This record gives sequence, C-alpha cells and structure tokens, in this order.
Amino acid sequence: MARRLIPSLNRVLVEKMVLPSKTASGILLPEKTTNSELNFGKVVAVGPGVHGRNGKLIPVNYKEGDEVLLPQYGGTQRKLGENEFHLFRDEDILGTLHD
Repeated sequence: MARRLIPSLNRVLVEKMVLPSKTASGILLPEKTTNSELNFGKVVAVGPGVHGRNGKLIPVNYKEGDEVLLPQYGGTQRKLGENEFHLFRDEDILGTLHD
C-alpha cells in the first residue's frame, strides 16, 4: 500500500537533496565540497495554507517540484518507507532556486 503525506495548514514537505560524492566519470569529490552549509531540497507536497485575520485563505508560496533553499536548522524530520522527508512552515523556507 502506497502512502502519501499531505501537510496541514502552511506546511511544506521537502525531500532534501544530497550533493553527489562522485562525478559522472567516477572521480571522488573531497568531503569539503560535498558537505556544504547550503541545504536545499525538492518540494514534494504542500498544505492548503492558512486563513488570515480577514478569513481569506493565504496559500502556500511553493508548489510541488520547486527546488528550495532551507535553513540550516529547523523543520521536522519524518521517514516514510525508505525515504526521509522534512516538514517546514512556509515562512521558514529561505527561497526558491532557479537556473
């Protein structure tokens, strides 16, 4: 049975992306280059948003598939099956990454 987690309110489910430790040709990269302080991940699911003081729904700023920059600390870590995910509030995510 496949399970899917849909975040509540303004939460965003992110799968952290890990930098490769080898190049495509098989050259091992030093740990210093792969263990960067920058944390980034891919948005897997988003909640519906929160209601503002006026009662209107404020949607989440991110959508599934966005690559986002994450804070070094924070978020709630969850394991679903073999994969590890992190839940962040919409406002805790630092921004999106674009080419």
